[in-house]
Amino acid sequence: MAAGKGTRMKSELPKVLHKVGGRTLIEHALTLASAVSDLPPVVVVGHGADAVQAVVGDRADCVLQAEQLGTGHAVMQAHSTLAGKADWVLVWAADMPLFQPDTLRRVADAQSKNSGALTLLTVQVRDPRNFGRIVRDESGNVLAIVEEALCTPEQAAIREVNPGLYCFRADWLWSHLPKLKISPKGEYFLTDLLAMAVEQGQRVVAVSTPNEIECIGINTRVHLAEAEAVMRERTNRYWMEQGVTIQDPNSTYIDVTAQIGIDTIIYPNTHIQGDSVIGSGCSIGPNTIIFRSQVGNHCKVFSSVIEEAHMENNVQIGPFGHLRKGAYLADGVYMGNFGEVKNSYLGADVKMGHFSYVGDATIGARTNIAAGTITCNFGADHKKYRTEIGEDVFIGSDTMLVAPLTLGDRARTGAGSVVTKDVPADRLAVGVPARILKKRT
Repeated sequence: MAAGKGTRMKSELPKVLHKVGGRTLIEHALTLASAVSDLPPVVVVGHGADAVQAVVGDRADCVLQAEQLGTGHAVMQAHSTLAGKADWVLVWAADMPLFQPDTLRRVADAQSKNSGALTLLTVQVRDPRNFGRIVRDESGNVLAIVEEALCTPEQAAIREVNPGLYCFRADWLWSHLPKLKISPKGEYFLTDLLAMAVEQGQRVVAVSTPNEIECIGINTRVHLAEAEAVMRERTNRYWMEQGVTIQDPNSTYIDVTAQIGIDTIIYPNTHIQGDSVIGSGCSIGPNTIIFRSQVGNHCKVFSSVIEEAHMENNVQIGPFGHLRKGAYLADGVYMGNFGEVKNSYLGADVKMGHFSYVGDATIGARTNIAAGTITCNFGADHKKYRTEIGEDVFIGSDTMLVAPLTLGDRARTGAGSVVTKDVPADRLAVGVPARILKKRT
C-alpha cells in the first residue's frame, strides 16, 4: 500500500518517495516483494500517483486509489488485478522499509498451514508509535486490533501492537472486503477484517517477531532518521562481513545499492551513494563522496568528490579532487590535489598536477599535465569545445589550452603559455599567445 499522503512528513514529496539508505521507501517494498514471491507485486497508489508510478516502472502492477479512504479501501482497489491469481495475499504498507524477507516468509508460511482467514505479524514495543493494539482473550487468542484513536485507557497500555503485515486467504479476503463498514473517521479499516474473522470462528494466527527495530514505520522525519540509522548499521555490518574494512561505521554512509570489493578500506566520513561500484584493495576517504561511479581495483581516493565518473585500476585522486559527470580515468592515472575533470578521458598513466582543470578533453597515455593547467572549453558563442591531446605530451605549468584545440603526440608547451592554435606532433608552443616553434630535439 503506497497511496497515503504522509501529512506528518510535512513534504511536497509523496511519503513513499523519501529515501532510506539511498533507496526510496517504495523501492524497498518492491525489493522485499521480489525476495518472497515470483509473482509481480501490486502497488496501490494515490497521492502523487504519477511520481510514484514513475519510480515503480515495470517492477509492479499499479492500481489507483483515487480517494484515500483507508487501508481496507486501498486493498479493495487490487481486487480486479489479483483475484484468482493466488491462494494467499500478503499485504503491508510501503512505509515499513526495515521488514526482512524472513519475516514475510514466516507470516506467509504460517498462513499456508492455517485453515482460517488470516495470519498477522505482532511485536512487543516500548513505544507504540500510533500502531493498533493487539487485544487477546484469556487463552491468548487474538480478538481484535484496536486503532490507537479508539483505544480505551486499558487498551492504550497494551504494548503488543500491529505493525501492519498480513497474509489473507485470498477467497475470504475478496468476499469480505466489501462488508467493511466506514469508521467515524470516514475510512475503511483493513484491521476490521480480523474482528469479522473472529466472529465467524475463523482461526486467526499471530506470528510474533522479537525484532522491534524492523517494525519502525515512517510517519515523520524523526522516524525517517531512525530507520536510516538502522539501515546504515545493517549495510555497514554486511560489508564488513564480506571483507571490507570500515574504520568508523558510525560515520560511514553506504547506500544499499552500492557494491564494494574485498580488502577495500573505508575511512571516516565517507559517503558511497547510488549504484556505485568500488573494486578490491582500494583506499577510500576520509571525507570522500562517491556518487553513482565506478572505481576499479587498488585505487586511492583521498578527501575528494567523485560523481558519475569511471576510474580504472590503480588510479589515485586527491586530496580535494573532483571528478564530475563523464570523467573517465584509465589505469594508473594520478590526479593531484584540487584537480578537476569533467566529461573527459585521461589515458593510462596520465599525470595531472594540482590546481588543474580538464573539461571536454581527451588526453593520451603518459601525458604530463603540470600544475595550474586549464582547458578553456567554453567559447564566446556559449558553446563547449573539446581539446584533443596526444600521447607522451608535456603541458607546462599554468598553460591555458583554448578549445577547440589539438596537440599531437610528444608536443610540449612552455610554462604560462596560452595555446590558441593546434600544436603538431613533436613541436613546442610558448608565449602569449603561444608561437609554434620548430621540431624540438
